[in-house]
Amino acid sequence: MSVMVVRKKVTRKWEKLPGRNTFCCDGRVMMARQKGIFYLTLFLILGTCTLFFAFECRYLAVQLSPAIPVFAAVLFLFSMATLLRTSFSDPGVIPRALPDEAAFIEMEIEATNGAVPQGQRPPPRIKNFQINNQIVKLKYCYTCKIFRPPRASHCSICDNCVERFDHHCPWVGNCVGKRNYRYFYLFILSLSLLTIYVFAFNIVYVALKSLKIGFLETLKETPGTVLEVLICFFTLWSVVGLTGFHTFLVALNQTTNEDIKGSWTGKNRVQNPYSHGNIVKNCCEVLCGPLPPSVLDRRGILPLEESGSRPPSTQEASTSLLPQGPAPIDHLSNEMPEDTSTPEEMPPPEPPEPPQEVTEAEK
Repeated sequence: MSVMVVRKKVTRKWEKLPGRNTFCCDGRVMMARQKGIFYLTLFLILGTCTLFFAFECRYLAVQLSPAIPVFAAVLFLFSMATLLRTSFSDPGVIPRALPDEAAFIEMEIEATNGAVPQGQRPPPRIKNFQINNQIVKLKYCYTCKIFRPPRASHCSICDNCVERFDHHCPWVGNCVGKRNYRYFYLFILSLSLLTIYVFAFNIVYVALKSLKIGFLETLKETPGTVLEVLICFFTLWSVVGLTGFHTFLVALNQTTNEDIKGSWTGKNRVQNPYSHGNIVKNCCEVLCGPLPPSVLDRRGILPLEESGSRPPSTQEASTSLLPQGPAPIDHLSNEMPEDTSTPEEMPPPEPPEPPQEVTEAEK
C-alpha cells in the first residue's frame, strides 16, 4: 500500500519582512533594492584587474619579479571578499514592533504625556538614557513603532531602522551599520591599496616598454593599459579620501551619521560617550569587537496563520498525518476514557436461551 505525503509550502520570515530589501538564496543574501551602482562597482574592479592580470602582470613577472602578480591577486581576492561580505549581509536591521507591542507603546506614551488639547502639537516622543554618566536621547520611530536604540537611525532608502547606522552606500548596494561596518572599512582600505598598486605598476610597465619602443608606440600597442591608468587615476582620489575619512571616524569611535549631524561637536560641546579616549581602544572596539548576531531570523518558518496560506483541507490533513500513527490514538484516548478505564461496569449482555429449545430438552 503506497502512502502519498503532501508537502506543505514553507513560508520563511524573510518573505514577509517589511522594508525595501531584496533577498536571495532563500534569505541568506540581503541587499537593498537599488543595486545598479553595486553592479558598476563589480564591473570596474573585475574589468580593471582582468586587464592588469592579462597584459601587464606577465611582462612584469618576467622583467622584475614573480611576486608582483601574487601580491596583486591577494589584494584583489581580499577586496572582493570584503565587498561581497558587506553587500550580502544584514547591516543590523532592527525588527519592527508587532501590533500588540505597538499598541502597548502607544498606551505608555499617552499615559506619560497625558491628554493633548485639540489644536496643540503633541510633545516629541523621546526617552532619556544614560551612557557613561551622560544623557542620550532615544527617539521614537513612527514607521517601525519603536524607540530606537542609541546610535540607531532609520534609513529612508531601505525603510529600516539600523543599529549603529553609519550611512547607506550605493556602491556596495546596502546600508552600513553595526554588523558590516568593519567589512566596509576593510573593503575601502584594501581597494585603496589595490588601486595604488595597479596604478603604480601600470606606470612602471609603460616606462619599461617606452625604453624599448618609445612612449608613443607603447601607448598605441597597449590601449588597455591606458584605460587602466585613467580608471585608477580618477578612482584613486575618491577611494583614498574615503578611507582616510573613515580612519578618522574609527579613531574617534564615531559614525558618519553622527559626524554629519554634529552630534558630539555642536554648540553644546557634548563629549562622545562611546569614545574610550584612546585611539587603540576605539579601533579595537570598532574593528575587532564581538560581532552581534542578526535579530531578524530571516530563515525562520512562519506559522500557518501568519504566513497567509490557506488551511489544509480535510483530505490533505488526513493524508499528511498518515505517517504519524500515535497522534490520533492519543487524541481518541483523551476524548473517551470511559471505554477503557472500567470495563467491569458495562459487562456484555449474555444472550438468553430460547424457550423453544428448553421445552424440547425437558420432553
